[in-house]
Amino acid sequence: MANKKGSHQLTRADRIKIEALLKEGLSKAKIAKHLGVHRSTIYNELKRGEYEHRNSDWTTEIRYSPDIAQEKAEENLKVRGTQLKIGNDIAYANYIEDKIVNEDYSPAAVLGELKAQGREGEFNTTVCVATLYSYIDKGVFLKLTNKDLPVKKNKKRGYKKVRKQQARAAAGDSIEKRPEEIDKREEFGHWEMDSVIGKRGVSKNVLLVLTERKTRDEIIFKLPDHTDEAVVAALDRLERKYGADMFKQIFKTITVDNGSEFADVNGLERSILEEGEKRTHLYYCHPYSSWERGTNEVTNKMVRRKVPKGTNFDDKTDEEIEKIEGWINGYPRRIHGYRSAGELFTEELEKLA
Repeated sequence: MANKKGSHQLTRADRIKIEALLKEGLSKAKIAKHLGVHRSTIYNELKRGEYEHRNSDWTTEIRYSPDIAQEKAEENLKVRGTQLKIGNDIAYANYIEDKIVNEDYSPAAVLGELKAQGREGEFNTTVCVATLYSYIDKGVFLKLTNKDLPVKKNKKRGYKKVRKQQARAAAGDSIEKRPEEIDKREEFGHWEMDSVIGKRGVSKNVLLVLTERKTRDEIIFKLPDHTDEAVVAALDRLERKYGADMFKQIFKTITVDNGSEFADVNGLERSILEEGEKRTHLYYCHPYSSWERGTNEVTNKMVRRKVPKGTNFDDKTDEEIEKIEGWINGYPRRIHGYRSAGELFTEELEKLA
């Protein structure tokens, strides 16, 4: 297949493989099955790359050339791109395709990152986001289709604030007591915490996700189970990593929901390094009010792009989870002028050093 998401467009490597399979005598149906494409794709491809070959006895036969097929495919991009700026800049088109197809970027993120990093001059042309979406809809690209795009954002839904009695630890403070300044996202060090569940009835492991409200930086732990002991142990690891004093500056407050995994408010707030001291302050949202942890909810959608619902987290390694965390923190965010959360988080840490 041409790319990881199942596009039926073929790459040069696919075409070389087709040539080799033809020489082995495989049928068109078997070649299609081998590449994971429809038979019609192979028939069209053979037509694209056919040429008349002259044998040593001066007889001729029709053969397939991967080079001819690739050249025609690239020329097709230019033809379809006639009067389209991107049709005359193959390098630019390939860069966009790679970012969206292989790195899960949105069209806006690709273009925004180039602009934010001052790299637009590396290519012969530039397009705006609306134009790029139009090109994708029209099938201008060789590999990139609408199937490769992230799910379009739904219209923001209105929420009605509620004031209900919370089923939470009696010692925990309600979000109503959280300082209003935290809502402004102007001060670093205020987090939201949530858990992401794997395949129900199968996955024992869960993900613990923490999102910093100002920078949107993400920390992800793979927990052995969905218990308050596992969550406390994760915060203990963070405190040991940063040290007691630095932890207090980085994790000033943490806002959570009323899940049982966050019930041990004393264990979560107390320092593992300084006996009798608090390391952070927890605030509990109202029941059924996920909007009170909006940063978590948005970032969880990014997590789900890498581990869809129904994923068995028991099969995921710590390295795979770290890779997801790195992708999220390296992703260019429009809200940050297409800088990444990781960049901003690092800058905030440098201020504390």
